[in-house]
Amino acid sequence: MAQYRVGRLQQEIKKEIDDILLKRVRDPRTEGVTITDVNVTGDLQQATIYYSILSNLASDEQKAQAGLDKATGLIRYELGQRLTIYKTPEIHFERDKSIQYGSKIDELINDLKRKDNQ
Repeated sequence: MAQYRVGRLQQEIKKEIDDILLKRVRDPRTEGVTITDVNVTGDLQQATIYYSILSNLASDEQKAQAGLDKATGLIRYELGQRLTIYKTPEIHFERDKSIQYGSKIDELINDLKRKDNQ
């Protein structure tokens, strides 16, 4: 039963943070940030929010992380207002590297196909 609740809470947090980033956070550094996944601990006290950005530049990644870190208090406050849970989890943002990894794998496969066709 607990796993079901954690899964539901993760989905709800993901949906709400997407909405908060679009409507409430006015920091230009957070524009283009997409929430890809949320991982909540079993005791519902900590939440790691995974995000991605379209740019591969390190400077854009640092700016997005700084903007999200700055907006963490507002996001957590808004989550507390929107969710019906006893205690709002502490949130931490982390860049989702899986999209970059998938792009790299696609490039390698395409390179192999091109070499095979020659």
